Formats: sequence, structure tokens, C-alpha cells
Amino acid sequence: MSRNVPTINTHRLTLRAMRREDFPRFAEIWATPAVVTHISGKPWPKTRSWDAFLRNAGHWQIAGFGQWAIQIHRQPEMSGQTGFFFGSRGLGDDFDPFPEAGWVLEPGAQGRGLGLEAAQAAHDWFDRVVAGRTVCLITPDNEGSLRIAEALGYTPMRETEMDGDPVVLLTRKGPPV
Repeated sequence: MSRNVPTINTHRLTLRAMRREDFPRFAEIWATPAVVTHISGKPWPKTRSWDAFLRNAGHWQIAGFGQWAIQIHRQPEMSGQTGFFFGSRGLGDDFDPFPEAGWVLEPGAQGRGLGLEAAQAAHDWFDRVVAGRTVCLITPDNEGSLRIAEALGYTPMRETEMDGDPVVLLTRKGPPV
């Protein structure tokens, strides 16, 4: 099975397939404490980043969707990622069977609306090509991601814990009307 990763251009960004040469930057982003503070709290070692990098490529092949590299126009390296994946996190039948949305930006790209721009473009693609319910999980203190989720049409389902930390599970039934 072979699936092509579509390229999506927005006003300021390109969402594109991750390439082998993106791995050093991918690992650098996930090793940045400010990036993981609301995700796992611990910077990722290269081995974990490599596993996630390969899992993303496989996701496109198996599921027909995955995560894109976010590249800011006129910048040579990726600045983050956004898209969808099956997390199989063991959080229940109201969460696990559905594609999970995610977005991550390196600190220098945050606070300029780029996260919303990227996640909106990914959701627009998903709504046209895959369609259906999506979910996401966000720590309660990650105000920036909660604002993005709300703008995308996510609503809270419930609060729970993951790895001992509180998280809010959110759902989106499709494009906002």
C-alpha cells in the first residue's frame, strides 16, 4: 500500500511530508523543555524521537493520514508538526477509536497564530478527505492549545489522568457549521 502525503500551502506555511533530513530538527524540537512542558514534561531522547518519526511515516501508509511537518515560508527547516494519528492510549471507547489531532511548534514560532493556521489547514484537509469525528487531549494549563482546540470546534468530553498528570479529553464531530 502506498499513500502520498499531500502538500498544503497556507498564507504563511507549508504543511508537507517529513523527510529523512528533517529528523535532526524533529529530534531537536522534541528535546526542547519548553515544547514538552505540556505534553510529557520530559524532553525526548533521540531514540524516542526516531520511533515517533518512523511511526508518523507508517501512519500515512497504513491509515491514509498522519502528521505533516510545518515549514514557515522562507525558512529552511521544519518548525513543528500537525495532523492526526491513532494514539491507542487506553483512555476509553469514547476516545481511542477516533483519530487524534495534534499540533506542536518550536518556541520561536509560538504566539503568532501559526499553530492555529497549521492545525486549521490540517483539519480542512481531514474534513474533505477523511471526514468524521476527531479527538484531542490537552493539559488543563496549556492555554494556547486549548484556544486552538476551541477555534477548531473541539468541545470538552471529560477530564482524566494520563501518566499521573491531568488532561482534558476533547472531541470534534466534524467541521463547525
